[in-house]
Amino acid sequence: MVDSESPLGSPFHAGEREAQRRAGVRDRAEQAGARAIRDFMPEQHRVFFTQLPMLLIGSVDDENRPWASVLAGRPGFIATPDDKTMRIAAAPLFGDPLGSTLAVGADVGLLGIEPHTRRRNRANGKVIALDAAAIDIHVTQSFGNCPQYIQARASDVTDDIDDPAHRDHCRSSTRSTMPPAT
Repeated sequence: MVDSESPLGSPFHAGEREAQRRAGVRDRAEQAGARAIRDFMPEQHRVFFTQLPMLLIGSVDDENRPWASVLAGRPGFIATPDDKTMRIAAAPLFGDPLGSTLAVGADVGLLGIEPHTRRRNRANGKVIALDAAAIDIHVTQSFGNCPQYIQARASDVTDDIDDPAHRDHCRSSTRSTMPPAT
């Protein structure tokens, strides 16, 4: 998000600016950030997010601990009704900390990855609406990420999403690897 306490309206928060200063790259980072980090989703980002079968979402709990979670669905479960709004028609899995950290007003970070092209885009924003059907995010930052450390992979995580036998297999194999509840 844009740091309102920065005299320049920097896209970086105070901790990021301090790390950049210590590394001796503060001015260079500010120039790059001003070019690459937008306060809206360009059309190519909007299209990109809507074709994904999963989305990584970062949140912070009541004790300020960061959590990363995965939301998934058939391509199209993410919609972008306008260049500052993302609607995610998915809910956190049972037991996922995201279930307790998501609330209207919560800051979130979003990462979409397309493994077969190595493309990834980020968005940051604030939860503006939340119900059993969807999460609405007001996007305050949108930017592409370097694919340097992503290995190209071909997969289709939605192949068997509607097959009850596949769901039952996933549930039983997950249960066998999870520790018993106490």
